[in-house]
Amino acid sequence: MAQPSLEELVALRWSRRDVLKFGAVSSLTSLLGLSQTACTTMAGDAGATSGLGFKSVPISSADTVVVPEGYTSRLFFAWGDPISDGPSFKPDASNSAADQAVQAGMHHDGMHFFSLPPGSNNPDHGLLVVNHEYLDQRLLYPDGMLTWTAEKLRKAQNAVGCTVIEIKHEAGQWKVVRPSKYARRITSRTPISIGGPARGSALMRTAADPAGVEVLGTHSNCANGFTPWGTYLTCEENFHSHFAQPVGKPDGRQARYRVWPRSGYRWHEFDERFNIDKHPNEFNRFGWIVEIDPYDPMSKPVKRTALGRCAHESAFHTLSPDGRVVIYTGDDARFEYIYKFVSRDAYNPKDRAANRDLLDHGTLYAGKFHADGSGTWLPLVHGQQGLTVANGFVDQADVLVHVKLAGEQVGATKMDRPEWIVIHPKSGEVYAALTNNSQRGTVDNPGKDAANPRNKNVFGQIMRWREAGNDAAATSFSWDLFVIAGDPTHPDPAQRGNVKGDAFACPDTLRFSPDGTLWIGTDIGIPGRGDYANLGNNQLLAVDSVTGQIRRFLTGPRGCEITGLTFTPDGKTAFLNIQHPGEFSEDRQADPISNWPSGLTGARPRSATIVITKDDGGVIGT
Repeated sequence: MAQPSLEELVALRWSRRDVLKFGAVSSLTSLLGLSQTACTTMAGDAGATSGLGFKSVPISSADTVVVPEGYTSRLFFAWGDPISDGPSFKPDASNSAADQAVQAGMHHDGMHFFSLPPGSNNPDHGLLVVNHEYLDQRLLYPDGMLTWTAEKLRKAQNAVGCTVIEIKHEAGQWKVVRPSKYARRITSRTPISIGGPARGSALMRTAADPAGVEVLGTHSNCANGFTPWGTYLTCEENFHSHFAQPVGKPDGRQARYRVWPRSGYRWHEFDERFNIDKHPNEFNRFGWIVEIDPYDPMSKPVKRTALGRCAHESAFHTLSPDGRVVIYTGDDARFEYIYKFVSRDAYNPKDRAANRDLLDHGTLYAGKFHADGSGTWLPLVHGQQGLTVANGFVDQADVLVHVKLAGEQVGATKMDRPEWIVIHPKSGEVYAALTNNSQRGTVDNPGKDAANPRNKNVFGQIMRWREAGNDAAATSFSWDLFVIAGDPTHPDPAQRGNVKGDAFACPDTLRFSPDGTLWIGTDIGIPGRGDYANLGNNQLLAVDSVTGQIRRFLTGPRGCEITGLTFTPDGKTAFLNIQHPGEFSEDRQADPISNWPSGLTGARPRSATIVITKDDGGVIGT
């Protein structure tokens, strides 16, 4: 049977029933034209922002950060900066492994602002928690990777993980508070507890940890989330890249998690736990969502295994009407799944300690997106829907350790790389970025479907859904395509998208500011080339969720990704991460094309957090 066209897929999504149910569109015709946003609004968006108060910045290929007139961006916290009273960054990268353990790590990614004192909404004093996703080890040492030693490995392991810094707004400027009792690095060498159903499982036991209850370290920390009780959730994404299996071959289950014979990081050469031939279960101890208490620097982080093991991207929460915690997360790989976790017990707003293990008990679901715009959450529970011993799932721990296989078993929808997932602060609708999937429709790969409406999808899309009865714990929902990214001048009509406003590609970071504006950070792997030749460097865009109008707010330096956006509670300050400036793509093989932020010839590019404010002191975006 012939695949439906893009227009037909949108039409399938918008029956007369849908128009009546959402009651917010003037005509079906406006929804079907590729020049319009796939869905202008849903009921419940009426309280959202009604306009964007800035002029778009132009597309840029310059090696700098550009923001609109009336705004200022300032370098704030870069790789190698001291987190408290430790050593400063040395431009020749000669800092020691011990230095790196008390300095900002590489490649800033997900991030969140926590007010001080705890439990307040203070916009002028707080903690900033920053993920460090991966490494450019050729930039980490004076001689790059020409030699490889145990000391170099220790420095690399100290350059990943997370950073907690104390920050304060004084005399019109943000500063890092140094020294600070809160300042902390969590690295690939930090002891971390295992919580949830996989704790103590045979799959989690190793020679160094025969009980299967404690992991040394976290890495590949990409997107993030936070909890109502004021803890940080960091997502382990491409953890597989640190492991190698130089002799043996992965079994079928490991292969789904992308086991490689060799690793460019070379960690396995001086830390044998990263050698799968010697310690196969160590591989199972990464790929989790890790909970960190930023307010208690002596607390031990916990890997929350009830949320499943995959290439986690995002861990955004809301509450069901009965107070249970609901967390959405995506598996950022081609043809993988969107998940939802619903806690067994309710959140206790009066007793922070009572919520300590709330994420260890509950039900994990995988999403099924039907062509008619309905959806179903499929429970990933041992003994149900084929998750049985007969099909290779020994117990619930096995289901969660191999959650990719569990999603496949129950028939979840294979998505185009699910990235950040966020929730509208007023309507409660959930928005998910699907960044791209150039392999869709190629040989031996699934073709387009309603939720993923293009073959060779190089531009990506943003979808959204509303849970049945506005209950986040519901097992059914209604969904639509909010916007299909693209270049309106692209020679392939299917790649032109339906963006209303400024064109963009590869949505990655999503964040709502307190006023209900949706923000999109892009991650074009090779910006300014090929399919993306007309779009310049990666961008931060703002979206009016009532009209669907999209405006370009910021452009980054060459080769960077725009990520990690977070706001102070009053919306007047934005913190944003400029990740891996100087890279053509995430394979990190090309020479740097940037010397941002220093601008000095020959300088090593440094990932960094910038702070953005409006010159008149107003809310960002208004």
